Amino acid sequence: MLFIFDMGGVVTNTFEFDAMYKSLKMDSKEFREICKSGTDIFSLLTKGEISVKEFWAEFSNRIKNRGLAPVTHDLFRLYFHPVLNKKTAKIIKALRKKNRVICGTNTIDSHYENHAERGDYALFDQTYASNKIGEEKPDEKFFRVILEAEGVKPEDAFFTDDREENIEAARRVGINAVLFTTAEELKKEWKKYFLV
Repeated sequence: MLFIFDMGGVVTNTFEFDAMYKSLKMDSKEFREICKSGTDIFSLLTKGEISVKEFWAEFSNRIKNRGLAPVTHDLFRLYFHPVLNKKTAKIIKALRKKNRVICGTNTIDSHYENHAERGDYALFDQTYASNKIGEEKPDEKFFRVILEAEGVKPEDAFFTDDREENIEAARRVGINAVLFTTAEELKKEWKKYFLV
């Protein structure tokens, strides 16, 4: 069996952008609008098609007519302080005794590097990160790339994520998918298939 875990919101807490937005003097809606005005630069960053430096240069270019100062630091790294969910980590360690357990995550270079430095990816047998494989959830290609790389049929894979749209995409591919709420609920759900 193959078990696929999302990282943010499942293995670690979700990155809170609020401090970053505040430093930019804008809210989340405005940030997203700037990213999507024209080419979606955040999506390009998530798929590894542009670097963090290129992202902030283009972002700064897009906000200059608003009278805002250009971004000179990698704010994604500066405000990123993930905390490990120890209960989820315990489930992963138990699963790895008899199964292959991997990470399937949307991320950007700044966050990937931070997780690697902290050893978060060492919990897994393999990590498939959007910025490295060039595909992002909820695109079904993301899951198909992983299944092909792992040589596993969809029905032999189990996936958990904290975003409903990603769960629905995995299910469309044929993967057994469960929306993550808590480690305790996940353990109950997956007990149908194995004993942790």
